[in-house]
Amino acid sequence: MKKAKTKLIAVLAVILLLGIYYYAALPAINIHATEFWVFLVILLVLAAVLFARAKRLTRYDLKESKGLKIILGLLAVVVIVYLAGTLLSSPIINAKKYQQLLTVETGEFATDIEELSFDQIPLLDRDSATLLGNREMGSMVDMVSQFEIDELYSQINYQNRPVRVSPLKYASIVKWLTNQSEGIPAYVKIDMATQDTELVKLDQGMKYTTSDHFNRNIYRHLRFRYPTYIFNDLSFEVDDDGVPYWICPVKKYNIGLFGGVTIGRVVLCNAITGETQDYAIEDAPQWIDRAYSADLLVELYDYHGTLKHGFLNSVLGQKDCLATTDGYNYLAIDDDVWVYTGVTSITGDQSNVGFVLMNQRTMETKFYEVEGATEASAMASAEGQVQNLHYTATFPLLLNISGEPTYFIALKDDAGLVKMYAMVNVQKYQIVAVGDTVSECEEQYTSLMYENGIKEVEEDTREVQTITAPITKIAQGVIDGNSHYYIMVEGSDAIFDVSVVDFIDVIRYNVGDEVTIEYKEGEETNTVLSLK
Repeated sequence: MKKAKTKLIAVLAVILLLGIYYYAALPAINIHATEFWVFLVILLVLAAVLFARAKRLTRYDLKESKGLKIILGLLAVVVIVYLAGTLLSSPIINAKKYQQLLTVETGEFATDIEELSFDQIPLLDRDSATLLGNREMGSMVDMVSQFEIDELYSQINYQNRPVRVSPLKYASIVKWLTNQSEGIPAYVKIDMATQDTELVKLDQGMKYTTSDHFNRNIYRHLRFRYPTYIFNDLSFEVDDDGVPYWICPVKKYNIGLFGGVTIGRVVLCNAITGETQDYAIEDAPQWIDRAYSADLLVELYDYHGTLKHGFLNSVLGQKDCLATTDGYNYLAIDDDVWVYTGVTSITGDQSNVGFVLMNQRTMETKFYEVEGATEASAMASAEGQVQNLHYTATFPLLLNISGEPTYFIALKDDAGLVKMYAMVNVQKYQIVAVGDTVSECEEQYTSLMYENGIKEVEEDTREVQTITAPITKIAQGVIDGNSHYYIMVEGSDAIFDVSVVDFIDVIRYNVGDEVTIEYKEGEETNTVLSLK
């Protein structure tokens, strides 16, 4: 009876310890999860220790105990299977499978990437967005003592605008205790183009977040609902109605036990109610922007670029091996967020052979063969233009400016505030334009392209026409600081634009005077070439 009681206590102790470990570590009950194998090792080690104590085995008895041998044998099997699985899942053995995880299409730059209007260009990087968010939070006297802004700052498309969003979090465990019944009342939304920052207050607080504790912690909430799912990095997004959600991608292992990670499913969790929706990745709602993290996409492309001729070639000969450059940025195209990064030789020269765009929702990847400067070289060129001001360049954003691949770079001061902008031609990175505003920068950049023969003035093929008639109306205006006269004549509904700089005698004319005008037709006004 005493022995049975001792065994029962031992079993209960093991269950209690494992329960505490599971509640704290949240391992997925899945053979593809490394933490599951760690869980098994801990279980068997605890079982061995408790068995030895229950049997009161001395060190001389350990070698003779059949029960202990069985437990240690199982432990050895678990360790061997884990190590073998790791090796058999690695690129060393499966280079071709890793190389084919990502399908890469060849894209046409000018066709695929449209020219953006300036109010759609994300001018800020994550660090600048963080500064704006903290400044906005500091102005909210009723909240700043209780909450802080989470460091997430997910970049999404919200109602066709590039924005970053991040929830608030409890400032401390004490602040959680006093506020957890109402939940977190707001999230921050920052327009990356206009720099407008808004603290969006919710009718009901968010009850499921990363800063919650116990069962309302978002990771624990997901684990208890989906005990077998292995989640990738979670992101915070809002739908088109501004409702906050956690986007929870589920890993899919395509090679052996632990290799070839992509995304197979995505779980959406309402941050207010905790309700979840589970989708296959191909059925995920279009409004979500981030199922694949940027780091995962970059890793997949690196496999594609370096393992073309096997693993040994990627380490030794490195023939035809390409890899992504250090760093990435985001582009908003057709209501999706695409990761942009350059592609260069694995030997690390100072030029790119092209760049890739990778869709964070679908994993669609396009390669653009555009040789030119690396992002680091472009950043150095931009900083060189303002070296007297000691501004630092942010990682570039790739834009289409008049059909030319162009690095767009924000220049920040020591306080992290954006002060100027730069545009650097990808193929000729010595062509650098800077300006205090985006439009000023673009105007200078366009002029430099004309001067360097990259862009040519389009030939004017309009026919020269002539009209002779009395003036019926005449009015004056100013365009870009220059005076113009606008004339209408009898028998025509057209408006003739006369530049005072070119035709000073126009100031002598009045209504009723007969004039002979040579002109070329335009969309709104006709351009006057001669006035008599």
